[in-house]
Amino acid sequence: MLVVMDKTATSEQIEKVVKVIESRGCTARPIPGGDRVSIGVLNNQGPVDAALFIGLAGVKDAVPITKPYKLVSRETKTEDTLIPVGETIIGNGHMTLIAGPCAIESEVQALAIAAHVKKAGAHLFRGGAFKPRTSPYSFQGLGEEGLRILARVRETTGLPVVTEVMDFQTFDLVEHYADVVQIGTRNMQNFSLLKRAGESYRPILLKRGMAATIEEWLMAAEYIMARGNHQVILCERGVRTFVHHSRNTLDLSAIPVVKKESHLPIVVDPSHAAGRRDQVLPLSRASVAANAHGLMVEVHHQPDQALSDGAQSLYPEQFATLCRQVKAIFKVCGGNESF
Repeated sequence: MLVVMDKTATSEQIEKVVKVIESRGCTARPIPGGDRVSIGVLNNQGPVDAALFIGLAGVKDAVPITKPYKLVSRETKTEDTLIPVGETIIGNGHMTLIAGPCAIESEVQALAIAAHVKKAGAHLFRGGAFKPRTSPYSFQGLGEEGLRILARVRETTGLPVVTEVMDFQTFDLVEHYADVVQIGTRNMQNFSLLKRAGESYRPILLKRGMAATIEEWLMAAEYIMARGNHQVILCERGVRTFVHHSRNTLDLSAIPVVKKESHLPIVVDPSHAAGRRDQVLPLSRASVAANAHGLMVEVHHQPDQALSDGAQSLYPEQFATLCRQVKAIFKVCGGNESF
């Protein structure tokens, strides 16, 4: 149930509705909108009677929500969510480019790549300090030293930074250093981590699980929003299939489906979908043509020496080409922001 308040509703009238909801054993979640406040009714054990609210002062309407993901759904919020990160806006009408190495290897490496991607047109810098790797013998990241290097990248270039959190124990640390906290594909259904993300003051970039349906992905976002954090960015990164010509299969159809079902912004990670450098540019172009709100691309100035995912990392000059190409496509598709 979504209780829609009148434009002129007072804070006292909104609080009255909240108390009525809570008196029924449910959770009330106020949702600020463009010109009015709505209040989501959560944790109800069955249908909620609209008559409980229709007669209350300041209430315009009470609307049943049919989707299992209530706060994520466009039934709850029709207008697109816009998420500010520094001077960048992620969401409708904006094309956000996030770029950087898979892993932070050294300060020299990070600053060199950051300078390249900023010059080419990146808005945010990505880099892993904690790396979940399939093999326990692979490079696991620099940990807190990697986070400190990310902070120096931000201080030097002005680019906000995105990095992944792997577990509940290190969330406070990552949250302190990062501008956007990423939850990776392997943790999409780590529900303890999602709940902690819901209590964060940072935007959360939530990657789709490698075998997750769109409904499961949106329900993971619901975990975050149900705890109060409405700053969620969805990231399509390919799903695991039977193919061998790429690491994963990029699900471009997820972009229009998510945009229809949810008000949250969706970006695409073509690097992890492809696993191969030569596929990243065409998949990036296709993603922008499908109206994704942004791209997250791996870039390395010496990919043959990279400690992680060098084969899928673009050279800086390739990333500059990508920026020029997607800028042109974005304009053709009606984008209203210059890079």
